Amino acid sequence: MNVLFPYAWCIGKRHCIALIVASVLSLAQAVTFAAPPAPVVVARAQLRLLAPVTWFPATVISRDDARLGAEIDARVLWVADIGTRVQQGAIVARLDDTLVREALAENEAAVAREQARLSYYTQELERLKPLVDRKIVTPSNLDQAVSNRDASRGELAAVQARVMRARQQLERTVIQAPFAGVVTERILRPGEWAETGAAIVRLVAPRALEVQAHVPASALAFIRAGGKLNLMASPERAVAEVRTIVPVGDDRSRLYELRLTLTDSKWSAGHTVRVEVPTAAAREVVAVPRDALVLRRTGTSVFRISDDDTAEQISVTTGIAAGEFIEVSNGIKPGDRVVTRGGERLRSGQKVTVLKTSAQP
Repeated sequence: MNVLFPYAWCIGKRHCIALIVASVLSLAQAVTFAAPPAPVVVARAQLRLLAPVTWFPATVISRDDARLGAEIDARVLWVADIGTRVQQGAIVARLDDTLVREALAENEAAVAREQARLSYYTQELERLKPLVDRKIVTPSNLDQAVSNRDASRGELAAVQARVMRARQQLERTVIQAPFAGVVTERILRPGEWAETGAAIVRLVAPRALEVQAHVPASALAFIRAGGKLNLMASPERAVAEVRTIVPVGDDRSRLYELRLTLTDSKWSAGHTVRVEVPTAAAREVVAVPRDALVLRRTGTSVFRISDDDTAEQISVTTGIAAGEFIEVSNGIKPGDRVVTRGGERLRSGQKVTVLKTSAQP
């Protein structure tokens, strides 16, 4: 006799179908109860202070990011290649100094000429003084000599100033790095003409990093300088300290700028990240790890493990989510053990074996 049909005398088709279904259910229950306990990893539900958060886009930037420009009008002779790493004070660009050197030589010659003229006028004045006392020359001749000497002194000071300016311009034909960094852009190429103030090369410090974000005014009440905020750019996560909150909002977007200090990160300048910003005050809630949630079409639930290591599926209502924790209500109390791993095929009423946190079911 087939085991699925223990009753050979079933009366009618409907009676036989009923007996078949009952037999199948009995066998399924027997198999379930005979199955070994399912291995799972659990965590304790706990009371935590959580605040609702919103993720805002942000950008990793360098605090030292400069476009180095020309301080004189000159032709560009050389610019460091893109990607070149330089130390503070290293040369990143050179300008043609021909015209500057000619101007310097001309002014130095003018200085020598005015020094000779001043020497002549000074000696002449000394010769005239005794002659005036002896009334050989008139006092007006002495006054003229004094005027010539003073004028020569003034002209000498003027040409000396032009010499100093020419020397400074000569120094500025060499553009040096104000900080250690990497050349990221050659704005002007050799042979092009650089006007005063025109950017030639862009230098970025790759290690002096921070995160720039813009948040609405409603979030400012829940952010403070020195506080910590979570950052994410899959699959990397990091925590950054709020360095400053710029107290002036943008006129168009009505957003306020945040700057967060970034350390020990694999991200580089220009990387796009997201920053987790609280949007309301924190409150105490019953929270479980996000991994404990079982999401189905019928709703959200968690598996609670009783003292005798039996799984019980509990329907929950979720609330505030922050980081790896999420608020749950309706049936879960602080201290309850909930399944975080191994619950994919778990059924309510099934026995389990609780593994250590580091174990993989």
